[in-house]
Amino acid sequence: MPQEMVTGLIGFAALLGLIVIRAPVGLAMLLVGAVGYVTILDLPTLFNYLKQTPWHLFASYTLSVIPMFILMGALAERGGLARELFEAANGLVGHKRGGLAQGAMIGCTVFGAICGSSVATTATMGRACLPELRRHGYGMGVSAAMLAVGGTLGVLIPPSVILVIYAISTEQNIVKLFMASTIPGFIAAAFYMATIWWLARRNPEAWPALPKLPWPERLRALRGVWAITTITLVVVAGLFAGIFTPTESAAVGCILTLGVGVARGDMGFREVIEALRATAETTAMIFAILLGAEVFNAFLALSQLPEMAALWVSESGLPPYGVLVALLAFYIILGAVMDELAMILLTLPVFFPVVTALDFGMTQEQTALWFGVLVLTVVGIGLTAPPIGLNVFVIASMARDVPIGRIYRGVLPFLLTDVVRLGLCVAFPALSLWLVQVLTG
Repeated sequence: MPQEMVTGLIGFAALLGLIVIRAPVGLAMLLVGAVGYVTILDLPTLFNYLKQTPWHLFASYTLSVIPMFILMGALAERGGLARELFEAANGLVGHKRGGLAQGAMIGCTVFGAICGSSVATTATMGRACLPELRRHGYGMGVSAAMLAVGGTLGVLIPPSVILVIYAISTEQNIVKLFMASTIPGFIAAAFYMATIWWLARRNPEAWPALPKLPWPERLRALRGVWAITTITLVVVAGLFAGIFTPTESAAVGCILTLGVGVARGDMGFREVIEALRATAETTAMIFAILLGAEVFNAFLALSQLPEMAALWVSESGLPPYGVLVALLAFYIILGAVMDELAMILLTLPVFFPVVTALDFGMTQEQTALWFGVLVLTVVGIGLTAPPIGLNVFVIASMARDVPIGRIYRGVLPFLLTDVVRLGLCVAFPALSLWLVQVLTG
């Protein structure tokens, strides 16, 4: 085995070790990548690389879509839109057994369509829904689990920050990836709703029904969500119709969200500053990871590890779907112990060339879009699967009286539907590609 490839394997293992002991992901990638770069080449070459790379990376216009979508979600959270979503959904289905939980899931679905972040969706809907679920006698373990799972819709339903990162890392069209993830995202929401229905039938005490609201009150609650529904339609429809670029659609969404919040008196100077601060913090964290990933990926390229992995797979004799299932299984295991952004940035330089080199009976672009949806699905599983499950930790911080083990047990039925949905997306690529073909020809 060439010395460069041995160095690449050692670097990959070292990075995994640093991440497992909870070292900052961006710093770990930067450190391991820099040491590996120097080992294969030399220090002056690394300095020359670092002199140019950050500028070329962060000056990219494509990256501007990330802070814009994050800001749109932050403004929506502080403008009270999540609370209104929950109240409206509760008015529609709250009188059914488990209806309050299904209302929360509907709220997660719609809020996820303007937020793009799983953690933000979980935190926002958790603050809006947990007190009401507790007040009406819902079991806190299953309620917290449901909200943790519902938060994953923030990355499954476009626009999705994780999908933007995938598009940039693999040089794919962001709009087409958003189209590809739309149907699988709404299938996820439908599966979660069905799971709540099934759980409510099995354990009625944990999922009580509320008194049925009169129609005037239901209509009053529905009138409160016209704003977020309009914003979502304008952003997504404008993006899919080609009226806006991704960055322009996010900017339009920010302006509309801010305008609605100010007009209704829910968005003052303090709320705007809080939203800007939260956006800056999240964007800085993502960009730090992107820089670390860029350096680490350059080291991997020098080690020739991605090329050797692709060559080994092509000569292994395994069928394409066998390779794909193995990679997805590895993603699920990795996602249980790693942050989702770090996971995709760490693995894509190795896995993406392998997948696109396989023959699935599709064009290379179709394979890339399909694989992006599959990666997004396993990322969603990793966000709630033990032992890490970032969304579970977020919701557990709000329900401090609920043991985290109870939340993980509550998550398991939803994880089962995730595995079923992943299998459907693998078996039927048309679920991901049909809308792209219809809208782009």
